[in-house]
Amino acid sequence: MTNVLYKKIQTFYDDSSGLWEQIWGEHMHHGYYGADGRQRKDRRQAQIDLIDECLTWAAVSQAADVLDCGCGIGGSALELATRFGARVTGITLSPVQAQRATERARAANLAGDAVPRATFQVADALNTPFADHSFDLVWSMESGEHMPDKVAFLQECYRVLKPGGKLLMATWCHRPTTSLGGPLTWLEQRQLDWIYRVYGLPYVISLPDYEAIAQNCGFSQLKAADWSLAVAPFWDEVIASALSPEGLAGLLQAGPGTLQGALALGPMRQGLHSGLIRYGLLCAVR
Repeated sequence: MTNVLYKKIQTFYDDSSGLWEQIWGEHMHHGYYGADGRQRKDRRQAQIDLIDECLTWAAVSQAADVLDCGCGIGGSALELATRFGARVTGITLSPVQAQRATERARAANLAGDAVPRATFQVADALNTPFADHSFDLVWSMESGEHMPDKVAFLQECYRVLKPGGKLLMATWCHRPTTSLGGPLTWLEQRQLDWIYRVYGLPYVISLPDYEAIAQNCGFSQLKAADWSLAVAPFWDEVIASALSPEGLAGLLQAGPGTLQGALALGPMRQGLHSGLIRYGLLCAVR
């Protein structure tokens, strides 16, 4: 099952990353529109602002060795390498993404030194090729939702972090099920199942579930936040861009998987606005 899932994820990003870069640029993640989601701004600036706000929220002001789990085409990795003067290693399941990220690192003069500041490779985030205690920051920007084993993922993050190193992840979640809302309803599960199928997600969990897993893995100084309101306008922007002449033409050329992803934009938007889908942040120290 894991191999089938990984192949689906790889194919989805192999096929869609070029179109995303063409229309949206190098950052393959949500944007930040203020704590209440009411700030209007350029969509690409909103994505940069999300990186800024995440780093500020987690009190990350420096890093020497960074692992970017689910690096896309290198948007966050190059930003972190430039900002901190860090050595950043990005991993992805998509060879197309890894190649494009490497090209972008070369263009930014971050890959040509004797000790490159930004390198990218295809690797499984549940079983990385890195030694224990290799990184002082593990950055996971919207990749946790793709992990078929959330426990194994956080265990691996813990293993590769140096003592005192920090995990900072932003990920799609579903609403907590221990509150007044109770367990997920049949209709809610059906909506999630549709999104899972289209985007290559095995399942998502609630933010409190992530906190419990992190604590059981040995992490300390846990901090969590729900930023669903802050990122919700992102989906309106994506839908508008998909319906533009450039977006429609690109979708028709990108293949059936990317087209299916576009059809799920509405359910994702509705899920965020209804509260079913949440945008969770987790910060923890090894």
